[in-house]
This record gives sequence, structure tokens and C-alpha cells, in this order.
Amino acid sequence: MKKTMIALAAAGLVSFGAAAQAGDAGAGQAAYATCAGCHGGAGEGGVGPKLAGQDPAKVVELLQKYKAGEQVGPMTSMMAPMAAGLSDADMENIAAYVAGL
Repeated sequence: MKKTMIALAAAGLVSFGAAAQAGDAGAGQAAYATCAGCHGGAGEGGVGPKLAGQDPAKVVELLQKYKAGEQVGPMTSMMAPMAAGLSDADMENIAAYVAGL
């Protein structure tokens, strides 16, 4: 019984964490406007990689790394300044938006 209660509590925390990280795609659409020049209006890619349909958690992870100044890839010098002004909510919103493209 105790193991069952622990498992249920853990599942609830995982579910809550996933819901807490879900962004607002509508707000993300507005924030994405600055991304479109390199990633395309529909996230199809261009100078930057395709973002349409990407896993939101991965998009947030990469944006956080850029913001933290970590070297992510050859475009880090272009992305770091773009990510520097994004809040965690902005990142989650952009990620939610591009996931639905």
C-alpha cells in the first residue's frame, strides 16, 4: 500500500510538472516574430534550423543553454543575444508555438 501511494504521488508530481511547463502557443506566436527571419515564418528553417514540430522541452532546453552562454553549435554567437532577453515563460511559449507548426 505504501509503495502504491508513493507511486501515485510521484505520478502526480510528474503530471503537474508537465502541465506547469506547458507554454501558451498564442503568446509564443507573438514572441516568435523575431525568430522568423532565420527560422522561417512557419518554422520551416532557413538560416537557422527547422523548428516546426520540434519537441517543446528540447526547444526550451536549447534556449536556456543559449541564454546561459553555453556553446551549443555553430550558430551560438547569433542565438545567444536573441535568447538573452527571453524569460522562462517566453521560452515555453515559443516552444509551444513551434511545436504546433
